[in-house]
Order: sequence, then structure tokens, then C-alpha cells
Amino acid sequence: MLNFETRTGPDFGANPPHYPEARVPEWYRDAKLGFFIHWGLYSVPAWATTHGPGGVPVEDAYTHHQYAEWYGNTVRIAGSPTWERHQRVFGVGTSYEDLADLWKAEAFDADAFVAELVGAGARYVIPTTKHHEGFCLWDTPSTGFNAARRGPRRDLVQELHDATRAAGARFGVYYSGALDWHVSDFPPIESDTDLFRFRRNDKQFARYSADQLEELVARFAPDVLWNDIEWPDGGKDADEHSLAEMFRRYYLAVPDGVINDRWGVPYHGFLTREYSHVPEIMADPWEATRGLGFSFGFNQDEDDSHSLSGAALIRLLVDVVSKNGNLLINVGPRADGSIPGLQLAAMRELGAWLRTNGQAVYGTRPWLRAGEATGAPRAYTASGGAVHVHALDPSTGRLELPAELDGRAATWAGGAEAAIERRDGAAVLLIPDALRAEPVAVATFGEVR
Repeated sequence: MLNFETRTGPDFGANPPHYPEARVPEWYRDAKLGFFIHWGLYSVPAWATTHGPGGVPVEDAYTHHQYAEWYGNTVRIAGSPTWERHQRVFGVGTSYEDLADLWKAEAFDADAFVAELVGAGARYVIPTTKHHEGFCLWDTPSTGFNAARRGPRRDLVQELHDATRAAGARFGVYYSGALDWHVSDFPPIESDTDLFRFRRNDKQFARYSADQLEELVARFAPDVLWNDIEWPDGGKDADEHSLAEMFRRYYLAVPDGVINDRWGVPYHGFLTREYSHVPEIMADPWEATRGLGFSFGFNQDEDDSHSLSGAALIRLLVDVVSKNGNLLINVGPRADGSIPGLQLAAMRELGAWLRTNGQAVYGTRPWLRAGEATGAPRAYTASGGAVHVHALDPSTGRLELPAELDGRAATWAGGAEAAIERRDGAAVLLIPDALRAEPVAVATFGEVR
């Protein structure tokens, strides 16, 4: 997947825009776990070509796009599986945008929905306010193509905002800055090159995007601004509606707010990594993001072979946190607003594990290294003077400790003292039978005895 911090936009020569001081607040670094919500018109067909871990050849990546939320693009690629299925299911004369009138969100209860996310351990929640399809999920005067005037006829962002704040979690907004298929006339995107070629960069569209984003800031004071696929080049200069000035106004409105790196300018908050494995600790705060399956939007054809189990989700969170990252895991609701059972099961298992082991995740920082190259798999996190050792395969029953932890006392979650013995001159942590079936067992090491 693409990394966006290297894309820095036009060169403005002697008159570059001046950005405010970059910042990543401590609350964000402490939070560790957020939930994305990808929900939109694409949730009506809820379909994409199913992929396995190997994906498809690069030349077929857009024709057989794994993301259901890209349905509005894939359906325009003549002969694609999505194009063929759409005509069969919805009829030849039904456009993608006609799906707005089929979307009802009839089972959506924002309080109950957010309760599941917070119960799974979320410290922040980020819904898609407008994805690349251009359909806005809040009541905006900028376009009639929104959920308050068509489809659900509800201000879904307002409902999610209110439920998230009431639940005590931070609230952010996802916004598609430079792609809006509703107000563009480009051919379908069929390659990564097209991704940046077939988008509007004119001043008028940049102002349209700026007005919408500033609406979201004024109405919801989002703790996170999560932009996607850059920003129109026409809005990257130094005028009052430029990104630099919008960032300045945003930080005035939300002093402890944070932004991501997908703006296409030489300025960012945290870095993002999408469906990517990061091998070592990153110096800059970063965020891993992915769906519970191979799509962000709900894909009804995915089954448990395509989706993270609860155990795999727990291990993913621990891996990311050990490397100085947050995990922004995505839930993709059905069109009616319910969370599919496969996703819900993994979320609830994660929440149960965090209720026992959260002190080794929330508020932690990386230790000297993320893990070890040899021996039983593990990850390390640190908080205060403590080091948390996450045994990623507790079934092994034992874990040889590094020299830095030799001589320290350890406890398991709940306070039970951990047994440590010496074998061949090395300190070995013995994992109790009761923890050997856990996805991850955590021992916390204090000061040297």
C-alpha cells in the first residue's frame, strides 16, 4: 500500500505556505486503539471481489478491487466482476448514485453501535463523513447528495458524534479530500497512476472541499482530522482557504487535535500504514489501519477465511503498539446499520482481553526493541519503570528472558506472581497452564530485585 508522507505537492518557490507547528498530542499516543467506520452507499451492494492474503496481480488490482467502498469506481470499469454483478442485481438502468434511495439504515442505533466499539476497547472513533463517492453523511448545505436529504434521511455523523462523546471516547472525522466522484467527470481509476491523475485540482473544487471540512470542524470539533488520498493542489498555496490556514484555524478550535499524513503537503501529524506490516519500532508516532477482513466497507462474500479472528486481532494490536503505533481497526456495517456477526465476535474478544490486560497497552511506549529475532515470539511495551512482556504464543509454556529483564520480579495480570527459573544460565518465564490458551499472555516486570 502507498505511503503518503513522501507526497509533498507543488513547489511554490519563494512564496511557500507556512504551516503551524506539527504536533501529535499525548492523548493520541496513549489511546492506542481507535475504530474506523466505513459506511456509505457502497454498503447497499456490499460487494467486492474476495481476496486472499496474496491479493491479485497488480494489473488487476482496480478491476478486481478488494475494497467494497470502491464499488462506485469498480462498477464503471466495463467487464469487471462488479460491473457484471451490478447489472444482474440492480438492473442495467440503475446507476451507482441511484443506490442512495435504497439505503435506509433502518436498524441503526448510534448509542448501541458505539457501545460495541467502546466495549471492544476503542479510545477514539472515526466515521467516514464523505468517502470517494461524494455522498456526505452529515446534513450539509454544500450539496443535496447527503444522508439527511436522501436515503436514510438522518444526520448520521451527528448521531455518531453524540453517541461517541456520551460514551467518553474521542471523536474524529474521515474525509476524502481530493477524490469526489459525484462532482467529477473523469474515467474510472484503473491504476495507482490514475489515482493521482483522475482527480480535481482546480481552485473551485479545493474551495468546495475546504468549506465542507471547515463545516465538520465547526460542528463537531473533531479530535482527529483523517484525510484520504491527498488534497486538491488548488488548495495547497498560501491563501486564506489553503490547507496551512485551515490547519491553523483547526488547532485554534481544537488545541489538542491531531491530523494524519495524507494531505499531499510537506506537513503531517501521525504517519499512516494501510494493510502493511511494520518490521521495527518507528521513531515517529504512526497508525496502522485495516479492515477486519480484506475490505473496509462490508463485503457480504467474505467469510472467516478472509477475516481476522479475535486472537489475530489481539496479536495485531500488540504488535503495532510495541512499535510506537496506534491501531485504527475498521468496522464495516451492513446497510441497515448493524455490525456483521463475524466482525462483532472478533471485537468482543478483543474487548475482553483488554479489560484484563489493558494496562500493558494503553498509555505505554516502546521499550528498547519491539521483540526478539529468536526464541518464543513476544512483544514488549513499557510504562513508567515497568516492562510488559507479551507472550504471543503462550502455548509454548515458557519464554527465555533477555538479559535486561534478568533479576526483575514479574506479575501476571491480576497480580499473581510470575514464576521464573534459571535454565542453562538464562532466566526463563514459566507461563501458567491457565494462560496457555490465551491469544497473548502478559507478564509485567518491575524494578530489579
